[in-house]
Amino acid sequence: MLKHCLCGEEMSLGLRTVIFARKVNINNVPVYNCPGCGRNDVFPGIKEDVGKLVGQLGAKPTPGSIPFDQVHEWAGVLSQALNDSDSLQATAIAKATEERIDRLLDLLLIASSLEDEAWKSEIHMRLSQLSAQYVS
Repeated sequence: MLKHCLCGEEMSLGLRTVIFARKVNINNVPVYNCPGCGRNDVFPGIKEDVGKLVGQLGAKPTPGSIPFDQVHEWAGVLSQALNDSDSLQATAIAKATEERIDRLLDLLLIASSLEDEAWKSEIHMRLSQLSAQYVS
C-alpha cells in the first residue's frame, strides 16, 4: 500500500510506535513513511481513532504502552498481514481482512443467537473500523 509524499517520493505503509507526551508508547500504529524526506503520516483511516485514544489518555497520562493492534481492527489486520508475509503487500492485507471479517461475522451470529445487544454493538463497531478503510 503506497501513497505519494509531498516531496514526490512514494511512501510505504508500516506499523510504527507513536509516542505521546513522552510517556506513552502506542505500538503498531499504521503509518506511511517517506524514504526521501523522512516524513511520517498516520494512515488516514485511523487518524481519528488515534486522536480519540490520545484524548482518553488526557494531558498527564500514566507512563506505559498500548498495543494499538489490540484496540483497533484495521491495525490488527495489518499486524496479522505483516506476521503472515513479512511485508504489507496488498494480497496479504486482503487475505487478513477477509479472515478477520469472517471471524467477526461468525461472532455476530453467536451474539445474535444469544440476544446479547452489547456484544452485537461491539462487533458492529469493529466491522465498521474495517469497512471504513475502504471508504476513506
